[in-house]
Amino acid sequence: MPSQASKPSATTDPRQTIGEQLRLLIHQRDYEAAKSLLIPVQPVDVADAIAGLPQPMQLVAFRLLPKGKAVEVYEDCSKAIQESLIAEFQDQEILEVVNQMAPDKRVSLFDELPPQIVRRILPQLTPEERQATSLLLGYKPETAGRLMTPEYISLFDGLTVAEAAARIRTLACDREVSYYIYMTDDQHALSGVASLRDLLLAEPEQRLADVMDQTVVFAQTDTDQEAVARLIQRYDLVALPIVDRERNLVGVVTVDDALDIVQAEATEDIYTMNAVQTEGESYFQSSLLSVVRKRLPWLAILLVTNSLTIFVMREFEEILEEVVALAFFTPLLIDTGGSIGAQSSTVVIRGLSTDELKHRKPLWVVLRETFAGGLLGVLLGAAVIFLVFLVMGESALGITVGVSLIFICVLAACIGASLPFMFEALHLDPAMMSAPFITTVVDILGIFIYLSLAKVMLGL
Repeated sequence: MPSQASKPSATTDPRQTIGEQLRLLIHQRDYEAAKSLLIPVQPVDVADAIAGLPQPMQLVAFRLLPKGKAVEVYEDCSKAIQESLIAEFQDQEILEVVNQMAPDKRVSLFDELPPQIVRRILPQLTPEERQATSLLLGYKPETAGRLMTPEYISLFDGLTVAEAAARIRTLACDREVSYYIYMTDDQHALSGVASLRDLLLAEPEQRLADVMDQTVVFAQTDTDQEAVARLIQRYDLVALPIVDRERNLVGVVTVDDALDIVQAEATEDIYTMNAVQTEGESYFQSSLLSVVRKRLPWLAILLVTNSLTIFVMREFEEILEEVVALAFFTPLLIDTGGSIGAQSSTVVIRGLSTDELKHRKPLWVVLRETFAGGLLGVLLGAAVIFLVFLVMGESALGITVGVSLIFICVLAACIGASLPFMFEALHLDPAMMSAPFITTVVDILGIFIYLSLAKVMLGL
C-alpha cells in the first residue's frame, strides 16, 4: 500500500508532474516509457512539459511524439522553443512538421525565424502549402490577411442542402474551420453563412440561399488585427470571414487567434505604459543586454526631466532654508500626485484600447477624473492637516501642505486623463503616455505649486 507521502498533493499542477516525470525518464534513457507517458496528454500540456526541460532534452522529447501529434505540439510551443527545435531539425523533419502546420501558424513561425531559414524551407513545401503561405505573407503584418487561415468551407449558395452535405463530407477532413459554412455567389463573393446546426435542421431539398444568414459579419484583409478581435468579441463569433476589396471570400480568423491577439496587445500596452519597449519580442526571453537597451532610453529621458525638480527647488532655496520642515513633505506630495496621475492615465488608456470610451466625449472623461482627483485631494489633505497639527503642532504648515495636496491631486488627475487623448488625436499610441512620464510631469509641477503656495500662505 503506497504511503501518504507518495501521493501528489491536491494543489500539484499535473503539467508540472508530467514535466518532472518526462525529465526523469529521458535522463534514464527510458524512451519507451517516456513515449507512453506523452500519448494521453493534451498537445498544449506536452508543449508546456517540453518547455520545462533543459534544451538538449527538448529535441529528444519532441522526437518521441507521433508525427500527427508532433505538429500540434509544435504549434503550441512558444516562438523561442519553435526556433530552437527547428534549428536542430534535419531537413526531412522540418518538412514533415512545417508542411502539416495550419497556414496561419506557419506564417506566424516564418515571421519569427531568421530569413535564411525561411528561404531554405519555403521552396520545399508542397505546391498547395507554398501557395497558401505566400498568399498570407503578401499581406501586411498585424492585419486580418496575415492572421487568417485559408482552410475553411465555402459553398455555392445555389446548392441544395443535400448537395451541400455531400460536399461538406468531402471537404471537412482537411479544413480547420468546419463549424461555419460560408456561402458565395457565382462570383465567389461572400453572400451568407450557416452553421452545421442550421443545415441539419433544414429540409434536404432547400437551397442554401434560403437557409443562410445574409447579415454576415466580416472584415477586410487590411483590417487591423485588434479590430478583428473586437468584432469576434462583440458578435460572439467562433470565426470571422475575411474578404478582399471585391468582397471575395479569402480566409477566416478563428476565436483562438483572437484570444492570442488580445493577450499580445494587452501585454504590449502594459509594457509600453511602464516604459518597457518589447519590439515584438518576449521580455523574459530577451538577453540581458537587450533588456537594458530597451529600458535605458526612457530612463535616461526621465533622469533628465526629473533633474528639473532640482532647478525648481533651487529657485525656492531661501524658503526651504527658512522653513526646513517644508522639505519633509515633498516625497508625500510628489508620490501622491504621481500615483493619482498614473491611475487616471491607466483607466483612460485602457478605456481607449477597449473602445469603452468610444461614445464618451474626452472633455467629460477629463472632468470626471479631475473631480475625482479633487475629492481624493480633499480627503487626503484633511488627513494631512490633522496629522501635521497632531504630531508637529504646526497648523499653518499643515494647512499649506493640505491645500497643496488638493491642488496637486486635481492637476495630476487632469494631466493623467488628458495626455492619452492628446496622443490619440496625434495618431500616436496612447499607451506611450506611460506612468513614469506622467509621474515626472506631475513631480515637477507639484513641487512648483507646493513651494509657491508655501511662499504665499506662510508669508515668506
